[in-house]
Amino acid sequence: MAIVNRTPDSFHDRGRTFALEKATEAVARAAADGADWIDIGGVPFAPGPEVSAAEELDRVLPVVEAARGLAVVSVDTFRPEVAAEVIRAGAGVVNDTSGLRDPAMAEAVAGTGAQLVICHSLAAPRTEYPRPQYGDVTAEVAAFLREKVELALSRGVRPDQIIIDPGHDLNKNTHHSLELCRRLEEITGIGYPTLAALSNKDFIGETLDRPQRERLAGTLATVVFCVLRGARIMRVHDVKAATDAIRMTEAMLGWREPAYTRHNI
Repeated sequence: MAIVNRTPDSFHDRGRTFALEKATEAVARAAADGADWIDIGGVPFAPGPEVSAAEELDRVLPVVEAARGLAVVSVDTFRPEVAAEVIRAGAGVVNDTSGLRDPAMAEAVAGTGAQLVICHSLAAPRTEYPRPQYGDVTAEVAAFLREKVELALSRGVRPDQIIIDPGHDLNKNTHHSLELCRRLEEITGIGYPTLAALSNKDFIGETLDRPQRERLAGTLATVVFCVLRGARIMRVHDVKAATDAIRMTEAMLGWREPAYTRHNI
């Protein structure tokens, strides 16, 4: 899953794809580099200024249009009204990093052909949540996801529409995110496809003492580690490198044939 943000304040992009032309170029590049899905965001999860639903739609709808036909189109939003509009425009996935804080999100997806990513987070969108505390982070994240899955099902979402995401770094410190990686099988064992959004995150930077632009190697190690523990959708910025790492892992596991075989043949 490639990341394309039409935002001026994303933690990694810092506005590099905020301009529509840059965003559509990023969509085409991601598809060419092997992205199966393209996740389009108009409002970051992190604290920041208010962005209205109308402005969010102005940001994301043209990019949805550009991505249609190139890959599965996902939109990262916490607003049910935005979800309903992007599904009508052709999005096949709604990525709700607020974890169904508004249960109407489930109703916006129910009865459609779209899928719903339910992500663990504690804070309301765009707000601070300082020094998050957990007794057992993995057990508490798993319990949250089970509860929200039941909520989605009760609002008419089909089981085959649901994807779960433990929300690495979202209201979690570095030790929490490392623990979630280590025990990811407890999340994948819930029984729904698991998305891991790991790319260039602070827990990688803090673990390796690397700034934003020097976290690719750490990201790739984390991606492979989580694939081996059952994650099946990897949300990344560097699509080409991540695709190579994942495909090589799949080949070693016997899940994928080599692209070609000439050596010693």
